[in-house]
Order: sequence, then structure tokens, then C-alpha cells
Amino acid sequence: AQSRLSLIHTNRSPESRAPPMASPALSGTHHRLLLPCFLRRLPRPRSRSCSRLRLDACHADTLLSSSGAQGPPGPAACSSASSAGGFSDWLLTNGLPPGKVAILERPVPCSRGGKDRPLHFVAAGQDLEAGDVAFEVPMSLVVTLERVLGDESVAELLTTNKLSELACLALYLMYEKKQGRDSLWYPYIKELDRQRGRGQLAVESPLLWTESELDYLNGSPMRDEVVVRDEGIRREYNELDTLWFMAGSLFKQYPFDVPTEAFPFEIFKQAFVAVQSCVVHLQKVSLARRFALVPLGPPLLTYKSNCKAMLTAVDGSVRLLVDRPYKAGEPIIVWCGPQPNSRLLLNYGFVDEDNPYDRIAIEASLNTEDPQYQEKRMVAQRNGKLAIQKFQVCVGKEKETISEMLPYLRLGYISDPDEMQCILSSEGDTCPVSPCSERAVLDQLVVYLKSRLAGYPTTLDEDESMLADGSLEPKKEVATRLVRLEKKMLHGCLQAANEFISGLPDHTVSPCPALYAPELK
Repeated sequence: AQSRLSLIHTNRSPESRAPPMASPALSGTHHRLLLPCFLRRLPRPRSRSCSRLRLDACHADTLLSSSGAQGPPGPAACSSASSAGGFSDWLLTNGLPPGKVAILERPVPCSRGGKDRPLHFVAAGQDLEAGDVAFEVPMSLVVTLERVLGDESVAELLTTNKLSELACLALYLMYEKKQGRDSLWYPYIKELDRQRGRGQLAVESPLLWTESELDYLNGSPMRDEVVVRDEGIRREYNELDTLWFMAGSLFKQYPFDVPTEAFPFEIFKQAFVAVQSCVVHLQKVSLARRFALVPLGPPLLTYKSNCKAMLTAVDGSVRLLVDRPYKAGEPIIVWCGPQPNSRLLLNYGFVDEDNPYDRIAIEASLNTEDPQYQEKRMVAQRNGKLAIQKFQVCVGKEKETISEMLPYLRLGYISDPDEMQCILSSEGDTCPVSPCSERAVLDQLVVYLKSRLAGYPTTLDEDESMLADGSLEPKKEVATRLVRLEKKMLHGCLQAANEFISGLPDHTVSPCPALYAPELK
């Protein structure tokens, strides 16, 4: 029977296909991720009987140990037995040990009139304590480069610096999807299609947003990051045929065309983003197992920045030990690594309000037209800085970043060659210069920070008001949360700069002119 994982047909030439990103249906019910199934009749696998426990309160599909006591799930986390049954049956049939979790559903907040199916998530199937093993997935159910390419091919491929692990994994699943129900991974791919790269806020990565939706990010560096990442994905797409020929022993099992003929770029990008949203970076494993797709892993798991629980490779399996107690029905939370919110949105489609690793960058550079540029560059390097230096503004540490920037910026305001020679012969950071130069440095910072804040189409107060109203559509809401947190850090820097100005000994002094002031971006 023909599988219906996607509504794009594949019996047309690549030239005749309309790119999905250019279609109005992108935000509608026809949006899809992994490549559509090849149009041919495939034999149905024989049905396998598999016992499955269910939470009686809402008939949730579960993967529980029969010895575990079960409590009722939360009221908003009900699922039908049929919605995730095929996926969990597949896991259990293929060797998943009994665990203590359940696959439940959460509604999708969207503007499509309720046409989107609820998303699955992994929840506690019974009360858990910190340190309990929630589940353990055997490596036979984990997709890694070791499975895709084989040990001898991995190093050679990755050292070309042309293809990432994500591209290799995406291509593998795309060819597997073309096999339909013949593929071992059919139930897992079907689940990835259902999730469509959406995380806990049911929002896709901005890599799949339309141009009008990307306007939500105007003023934020995130807008440029999306463009850069999109260009990187396109470069990898152009190298896919290299992978095909290098790993011919693997791909000869697929009776399909070479990648760039079989898959349009937009389909590859959708698959790439789907893999990006669920890949797990395992620690203390070989290179071939470092990046892994783990059933029951993200996006079914909920990411949090202030969590300590991680998926870890242990004795031929990937295991999750919880770091906190759970009541039955509560979503299982795992750590997403020390990533800023811009990376969380780009990779997983969500923003964490309590992210202790959030940061923004301020780029400063010495003026190359300065006659003393080389001397100043030497001083900067001596103090661990570059001629073009990015300063990371970490949340809650804005004043520390401004303090770190000041010695670097003061270099640009030095024009006296004798003073420059004195600095070259000394050690440590550049000391505070004259009050008028110090005022000029701080004034430049203030002007820059105000200009950067003015680049956003809304103010911080307006963002707060829109979020408090609660009526924003999901993508607009997550974008507003991101820019709001960026503005808070910029305001913190502005406050710190004004405090330094207030601490100057003479408030009436006019700033010194600087012919070769550093540039701020």
C-alpha cells in the first residue's frame, strides 16, 4: 500500500517541482520534512503482535515496565492508543527494554484552524526519583555514522570539510524513506515527519520560515545567522554526490538516482533541519558514534538549559538518568548543552527564558588606516585579543563585558607615538587615559548601543506588552521572546556604560576627537 508521509509526488522531474519554500502551502497542512516516498507498491510487513501497557486514565501509549506502579498523566497530556502505537510497537519489537516512560500528546498552538495533529512527547510513565533510569535504547535502534558509512569511510569523508554529520544522516534517512515500509526505520521516519522538526513550543527552525516570518527577527543578528546557515546547507547539498560516490558500497542498495538528481534542495533542507532538531551529541564515544539519532530522544524529549540530565552512551546502549523527581505524566526534561537562545531557536525552534548560557556578541576592530595599527595590534595580541575581536555579552554579566572592552577600545584613541611606545614597553592592559579620551570611549559605546537598540522595529516595553497579551501566533511569539532577551542584555550594557561615565572625575569635560577610533559592529 502507498505510504502517505508526504503530499509531494516524486514522479516529476526536479525541474518541474515547485520548491516547497516558495509555495504558500509551506505554512499550511501540506508542509512536510523528509523526502516523499517513491511511488511504487511495496509489500506490507506482516503484523507483529506486541503487548503494550497503557495508562488507564487516558489510554496513553506507554513503554512501561510491568512492575512499575503507574499514576495518572497530566490532564493536558492525553493521547490515543493508535497515535503513537506503531512507533512504540516498533521500538519494543526491535529490542527496546521495558522502561518507565510514556508517549503522550500535546496540542499544537497554531493558526491553521486546528488542522495540525498534536505532537508526541516523552513523559514519566510512573513517579520517578532523581537518578532513576527513565529508558535505555540499544545501539541497534540508534542511527549513527557508523551505521551509515562504516568505520573506514568516516574519517576520510569528514576530513574533506565539505559535509557535516547532519548532512550524512539526513541523506541516509531520505533514501530510507524512499523505501517506504520496506525500510527498518519506517516507523521512526514517520514519527520524525509528524514532529516536522518542531520542538517543545511546536515551532520550526527559522531556516524553514517564510520571508515575512523572518521579518519577526528584524534588528536581531539572528536574521543574518539564518542566511549564513542556509548558504552552508546549500553548499553541503552541492557536495552530496561526493558522498554518494565515496560511499558507493552503502548506497548501491538503493535503486534510485544520485542525491542531487533524486532530491530537490528544499527537500534536503527540510530533512537536514529535521535531523538537526533531534540529533544527540554523545560523549566519550568514537567519532563514528558522536552524532546520533535516538528514538525517544529529542524532539520527543523536552530541552531545558538549567537541567543536568543527558543522554549518555553506556554498554552498547543510550541511557537517560533523570536529574529530578517526576510525577506520572510530566514531560521528561534533558539538558540541551551550553547554547545561547539564538542557537536554540535556530536548531530546535524554541527560546529558554531561564537560559544561563544566553549571550550576544559585540564585535570591535582596530582601524586598519591607523598609522600605528601594527603596534596596536601587537598590544591587543599580547593581551589575548585579535585585531577583530568579538566580545561575548553573557546574560547577567553585562558590566563585566563592558569592563573587558574598555582597554581594547582605548587603544584606538591613542595618537601620540611616545605614548604608544610607553604602552608597548609596559605589560598588562592599556591603562585609563586622559578623562577626555575615556569619555570619548564611553560615548562611542553609548552611541553604538543606542543605535543597535534602535535597529529593532519594537521597543522592549512593546515586546513585554505583546507577550503579556498572549495572542501572538507561535513563530511571532518565539521571535519576540528572543529579541526581548537580546534587548535586555543591550540595555544592561548601556546601563553599565552610563555608570562608568558617572564615575569619571570631571563630568564637564568634552570628549577628545579620535581620527582612528575602533569600529563597533
